[in-house]
Amino acid sequence: MRLDKLLANMGYGSRKEVKQLLKKGAVKVNDVPVKDAASHVEPHKDVVSILGEQVVYKEFIYLMMNKPPGVVSATEDYRDRTVVDLLEPEDRHFDPFPVGRLDKDTEGLLLLTNDGKLTHNLLSPKKEVPKTYFARIEGVVTEEDILLFAQGLTLEDGFETKPGILRILDSNAISEIELTITEGKFHQVKRMFEAVGKRVIYLKRLSMGALELDDELNLGEYRELTDEELSSILTP
Repeated sequence: MRLDKLLANMGYGSRKEVKQLLKKGAVKVNDVPVKDAASHVEPHKDVVSILGEQVVYKEFIYLMMNKPPGVVSATEDYRDRTVVDLLEPEDRHFDPFPVGRLDKDTEGLLLLTNDGKLTHNLLSPKKEVPKTYFARIEGVVTEEDILLFAQGLTLEDGFETKPGILRILDSNAISEIELTITEGKFHQVKRMFEAVGKRVIYLKRLSMGALELDDELNLGEYRELTDEELSSILTP
């Protein structure tokens, strides 16, 4: 990889700005000053430093966010703030994108990455990656609903869902439940409850595959995945 490309990718400025750093002798490769922007380096072997600070190279970024309501799961939007708008500049320059979508008014676990292969594996219908949600439901959720969800439901447009695992936490006029599904159709959780005559009034995603939302993340906060978390979702 070209030295100027590596430094630009790691957020040390534009190609032009990086070339100025090189001309000033601020960059070293394996403790040897390098001024040629076209110099080739091996990111995982060579030690690159700027003004004595080592440049830690990484190709991919993996972020767990507790998505707040009112923010859309997109990289850009002309009307609303996006989840990418919530990122710090040093993370945004990796061009991460949300893995799947959470509705604008839905909260909870959202993974952002620039790893296209991982994104495909997590979203591919063939992989049937389970996603668990907590919801408050307007209406009394019953044992009959559990059976209906377990059989799969026919939505208003005729789409037949795969079976879902419905757990009742509290059954009242406003019920609390957890639901695990392996699909991610548009507004699917809401539409599944509409199919049994009930309405979702609050929705939060708790997990995606083996990845669980960090309870210490406040709404709108995010952090990089731990090595253990990353390993759990990279494993086929």
